Amino acid sequence: MPQYNLKVDGANRTVKAEADEPLLYALIDGLKLKGPKYGCGVAQCGTCTVLVNGQPVRSCVTPASSIGNKAVRTLDGLEKKGQLHPVQQAFVDDQAAQCGYCSNGWVMSAVALLEKNPRATDDQIKQALSGLQCRCGTHIAILRAVRKARDVMSASNKVNPKV
Repeated sequence: MPQYNLKVDGANRTVKAEADEPLLYALIDGLKLKGPKYGCGVAQCGTCTVLVNGQPVRSCVTPASSIGNKAVRTLDGLEKKGQLHPVQQAFVDDQAAQCGYCSNGWVMSAVALLEKNPRATDDQIKQALSGLQCRCGTHIAILRAVRKARDVMSASNKVNPKV
């Protein structure tokens, strides 16, 4: 089985994976990460979202072999020195999850948007989060949390450094 050297959450990691194996499986099975989750397996729900070079990517349909030297960032790597990323903190503070299974996709998509544009408008937030699914129906709480994170990040310009 081929081995791939991936830069995940700022660290160089080696994982064994078939060329067509989804990045999601390499992350959760090979590297034992807990953030990205298997949802639908066809890039429709967003539960598996990771950031690849800062862009949200559905890891369930992205071959691990296609990553190369690109930086992969996961929910597991957002917390720095014991401090949650502002988006994570807003989700906790606003209790923006019911079961929490889909939270990875919402958080990672919001992080991608707000790190590029910490003053995103409500319409830009809604656009960045479109296509994500939550079966519990906590969409209003999620939007409230992302707006809160936007306000914190735009006021303090305190953004965790990109990995």
